[in-house]
Amino acid sequence: MQATLERISADSMRGHLNFLASDLLEGRATPSRGLDLAAEYIAAQFRVIGLEPAVNDSYFQTADWNVLKRDLPRRPGTPAPAADTEPQPPVIVRNVIGVLRGSDPVLKDSYILVTAHYDHIGMKPNAEGDKIFNGANDDASGTVSVIELAKAFAEMKVRPKRSIVFMTFFGEERGLVGSRYYGKNPVFPIEKTVAGINIEQVGRTDDSEGPQVASVAVTGFDFSDVGAIIKQAGDKTGIKVWKHAKNSDDYFGRSDNQAIADQGVPAHTISVAYAFPDYHGLGDEANKIDYDNMAKVNRAVAVAIEQIANSKDAPKWDEKNPKAAKYVEAWKQRNAGK
Repeated sequence: MQATLERISADSMRGHLNFLASDLLEGRATPSRGLDLAAEYIAAQFRVIGLEPAVNDSYFQTADWNVLKRDLPRRPGTPAPAADTEPQPPVIVRNVIGVLRGSDPVLKDSYILVTAHYDHIGMKPNAEGDKIFNGANDDASGTVSVIELAKAFAEMKVRPKRSIVFMTFFGEERGLVGSRYYGKNPVFPIEKTVAGINIEQVGRTDDSEGPQVASVAVTGFDFSDVGAIIKQAGDKTGIKVWKHAKNSDDYFGRSDNQAIADQGVPAHTISVAYAFPDYHGLGDEANKIDYDNMAKVNRAVAVAIEQIANSKDAPKWDEKNPKAAKYVEAWKQRNAGK
């Protein structure tokens, strides 16, 4: 693994992030031209890395936004979206998915998801001066982490035993829409998906509760084995992996891991900062990212991925934890036909 870890480069992630969080992409709202540019960029990186396209020789899982937005939550009394009542243009939104096939004849047909959302909240047209929500930490930092981890694993001489799916979601900021779409329309069988590690807000160390250097928190830390696996990886790489007393459980349902967990897969989100000064603000820009720390965190994530990928035992939900009960039930239902 040491050679793999050394391939995770702060400078490489800086280069990717400076593009994805640039003004050119206009805040990557779902849907938007900037979101489409980001999707094409991520797919191009997956192709260069050598990941296998996941959907009929394409890196894109496509969805019709005007169909999806009918399902978005709205306040009581709010009129239905126009798409419910009148024709609208096939605005297409896309999850970007590549797969690194495993090396074991049996375990290669099981999958680990490594994910992040690549959208943000767009622009503020009436603002004076800067109008673009660049979303460098939220979540260009997670997106470039997925790209960098994919590169590191793709260059291994002997691939891990299980297959690793690298995926970036649209529409997290619109209610986890992209991950929910994947959960309902999985490209890889859910019953053969053993774990999910979602990466969000790993670039900023200036947490609102105090600096977080060489430190990463896990949502739903003790809901499944995955939290302990990430902690073991952190111990090996010098990263503190911990459970926030309040936010670890509260934030479990606020990122894309939720949509995957709802399908019964032990899936969690890692974050360096749950809250930071420019959260959903115009100041969340690339020059505020701590790239060296982000590389250190991703090295710990890589060790955790490798451990899950090469273990014959899949992570499991903690059946004794009442907060995991509905995910345990979903897992049982998914695996009933095995």
